[in-house]
Amino acid sequence: MKNKIQFLAYYLPQFHPIPENDKWWGKGFTEWTNVTKAKPLFEEHNQPRFPADLGYYDLRVPEIREQQAQMASDYGVDGFCYYHYWFGNGKTLLERPIQEVVKYKTPNFPFMICWANETWKGIWFGGDSKETLIEQLYPGEKDYEAHFNYLLEAFRDERYIKIDGKCLFSVYMPENIPDLNLFVKTFRRCAKEAGIGDLYLLASRCSENWDVTGNGFDGQVGSEFSSVRYLNGNLYQKPKYTNPLLKKISNFFSSKSPLNLNFEERTAPLVIEYEEVCKYLLPSKKYDYDYFPCVVPDWDNTARAGNKSMVFQGSTPELWEKHLEKACEYTAENNKDNQIVFIKSWNEWAEGNYLEPDRKWGFVYLNVVKKIKEYYNNK
Repeated sequence: MKNKIQFLAYYLPQFHPIPENDKWWGKGFTEWTNVTKAKPLFEEHNQPRFPADLGYYDLRVPEIREQQAQMASDYGVDGFCYYHYWFGNGKTLLERPIQEVVKYKTPNFPFMICWANETWKGIWFGGDSKETLIEQLYPGEKDYEAHFNYLLEAFRDERYIKIDGKCLFSVYMPENIPDLNLFVKTFRRCAKEAGIGDLYLLASRCSENWDVTGNGFDGQVGSEFSSVRYLNGNLYQKPKYTNPLLKKISNFFSSKSPLNLNFEERTAPLVIEYEEVCKYLLPSKKYDYDYFPCVVPDWDNTARAGNKSMVFQGSTPELWEKHLEKACEYTAENNKDNQIVFIKSWNEWAEGNYLEPDRKWGFVYLNVVKKIKEYYNNK
């Protein structure tokens, strides 16, 4: 992973039914259930979204996973970063796609794993209830050992993505882990005892000034998107999209103080122009460790959250190209060895956040990835 730009795309496995989702949302629920219910909530709102070439697929079908990998490879994506759900005490969800990728050694496409260590609540998935669906637990050292052993076959896979010979493992929200030092020490110890060497631990969703290396991690995925989504997105909303109540409240805050309104209480979507928000989605300084930008081709989670959502309005292939190009410029200038850009995401359809072709744009966004990749790696 040296001297050439590499694009790694986050991959959501929630496109097949599981008993838990059947219980919570009704028989046969998948991410497509929300996607197909989406409606436009304001003028020029790009909803609903319709998949094109791959259709409303089911990830239990191996041919679909093959087609996804081939498509990604053809257009310059170098690997998938699979979201992985381990809730403690051996409880997993949506594990089938990555399990079959590892078990059957197909598709022949690089991959890594991101532990999405977050409690699931109803409101996140399109419901009105704030009820906890399943809680993320951290039972301690024995559970960390069991978690590592669960992942060991994947780590040993020849397709697994490495940095300096170390398996790249991402933790979505490291600050949520109450005994983080124990987790880091346990995973690193288990890796050495298993004979695979050390791990390259990657943090994301980090608060500003969180000590990445001091907490035992090797690098970080850019957290700028999370800051926009959860902290200061209101500052970038144009008046024509502003809910009058929020606008009135915001007058009590200075422009230097983020308006931190809980998304659960929103009565209208937070709508931000894509061209404007791209100014805040990339890092502005160099770090003394690997800092990998995270680019966002589009965002619109109204399919899941309705009026409690956030929308990046007006994404176009031209604006996406500028955003991706700036991320590559940062990476080339600041990460001399490991030049990785994370793309959020390959297939987050209910968040309007995907590279897979849809009926409106087809392969245009993927063509941008291919174009930028060829330019930087042929310079």
